[in-house]
Amino acid sequence: METIYLDHAASTPIRREVHKVMTRTLFETFGNPSSQHSSGRKAKATLEKSRQKVANALGADRSEIYFVRGGTESNNLAILGKVQLDLQKSEIPRVITCSIEHKAVLDTCANAVKQVGELITLAVSADGNIDLDHLETVLKMQPTIISIMAVNNETGLRLPVKTIAEMTRFYNVPMHTDAVQACGRIPIDLDDMQVDLLSLSGHKICGPKGTGILFVRKGTDLSPMLFGGGQEKGIRPGTQDVAGAVGISKAIELSVDEQENECIRLAQLRDTLEEGLSVGISNLKVYGKEGARAPHILNVGIADLDSDALLANLDMKGISVSSGSACNSGISSKSHVLKAIYNNLENTAIVRFSLGLSTTLQEIQETITTTQSIVLNMKTH
Repeated sequence: METIYLDHAASTPIRREVHKVMTRTLFETFGNPSSQHSSGRKAKATLEKSRQKVANALGADRSEIYFVRGGTESNNLAILGKVQLDLQKSEIPRVITCSIEHKAVLDTCANAVKQVGELITLAVSADGNIDLDHLETVLKMQPTIISIMAVNNETGLRLPVKTIAEMTRFYNVPMHTDAVQACGRIPIDLDDMQVDLLSLSGHKICGPKGTGILFVRKGTDLSPMLFGGGQEKGIRPGTQDVAGAVGISKAIELSVDEQENECIRLAQLRDTLEEGLSVGISNLKVYGKEGARAPHILNVGIADLDSDALLANLDMKGISVSSGSACNSGISSKSHVLKAIYNNLENTAIVRFSLGLSTTLQEIQETITTTQSIVLNMKTH
């Protein structure tokens, strides 16, 4: 039985093009980029070429791109790096985020002010918007940093990052955005976006796991969280993973180049899936439908069913999906994202279908038929 993989928001299969360039780099460019001999210089040149590729794809300067070890580390560096600067100046940090952030941001923000400081969590409406009057009130308090994601990982909702960034810039408040689900799915032009810090992850865009990007706009200061070397200008010390940098830069380059056509294709597939499930399953709730969505995520609720049982049945039929963020695996309570926006989630099975480069129309059609059959069978037994 071939697996229909519809959990691309959790992780994606590595692209052949990415695998090819990484493999060549592992064998041919193994030197330490900090070494002065020819092998080290070759590795350094390869690293900087990769950095330039990322910068070109995102509309940034090469000096603003830092290679890190994943999206979670990138988020931590951005938020904790800003908070630490305040603490070093004996200032009490104040951090702003929103209620539907990934745990990599929510937990980081909470821990940043655990000993001293204040955390303000903004509510998000069903259409993905934030009360801008409330936002302006808290920005006048001159917080240390605000972190608002670009695309929600569970619903696909697009948040008004550019509007918020314009406001934060007016009040001279540093802004970070977790764009892990955004790259390749919505346009990212850092010259236009106006955020000061941005995080990306390789394995969400058919790149390697354990690779990430932190964009730090010129003039934005950060305190490092790790120590022991001057690599990445001291922001992320430690010998760089050159093959990983090559892999994530290739993945970003490809995803941005293909974004326009791929997003149209994914949106059509998502809409086909949504329509098919809605027709065949009574009272299907589509979460995030009220607002603008990225094209690759469909999150639905089916009343009077158990999430774990439904996911297990789908898995037995060869369909890989999830009930939300993979980082919450094993946690039985309902998604904090959905609870922050919606009521009446009890006795409701939550299923997140997330599409990607390998998803086909045939797979979507098979998923519709199989899901309808499983739901009918579960409700009649």
